Amino acid sequence: MKIAAFTKTYGKKMVLRFPACELPQGRIVAVIGANGSGKSTLAKVLSGIEPSDQRVRPLMGVSLGYLPQKSYGFHMSLRANLLLNGGDKALAARRMDALKIRDLEKARADRLSGGETARMALARLLMRPYDLVILDEPTAAMDRESTLLAEQLVKDYVRETGCTMLLVTHSLQQARRMAQEVLFLYNGTLVERGPIAQVLHRPEREETRQFLEFYGFAPEA
Repeated sequence: MKIAAFTKTYGKKMVLRFPACELPQGRIVAVIGANGSGKSTLAKVLSGIEPSDQRVRPLMGVSLGYLPQKSYGFHMSLRANLLLNGGDKALAARRMDALKIRDLEKARADRLSGGETARMALARLLMRPYDLVILDEPTAAMDRESTLLAEQLVKDYVRETGCTMLLVTHSLQQARRMAQEVLFLYNGTLVERGPIAQVLHRPEREETRQFLEFYGFAPEA
């Protein structure tokens, strides 16, 4: 899956400069970096929520699903929310079971707690297959149990559909648990990418090494 090079500027400040690259099919690619490094901006531009400076979509001809940081529920039941994105009732039941929200299927989705809303929104998104799925901090509002359930569902979905999954996460532990590849953004620039084990333990760039050490990862000497 090819991404065209693009930039994104807010006002007079360029916040993201992203090179042309290719994302592997059937893999989970984690996007990591400090706050303000451009992670969410990358997700928004690739999904089409925000235009690039070039006013051309960096991705063309692919079906795309996007889950923003702030989850929301429509004014209807949790189950009805899922069926908005696909009418397969049996699949909806499996998604609810996977995230342990079946007992909430009749609850108003716009009255759920933050963690419940996050699980509902993830289940709703994964009701249909896509070529590319972009998840922006999908488990930030979830507790440990729900996070692990969500991670397993995402991995199962990638295996079932063969899609490319772009996972924006602040958690290096989550990136290590889930991803096969990683993109490291620094000050709005992609400075390093590669297999997850290589980047986390044998980074090539000093910026990556300092970032990892700050969060308790000790790169190999």
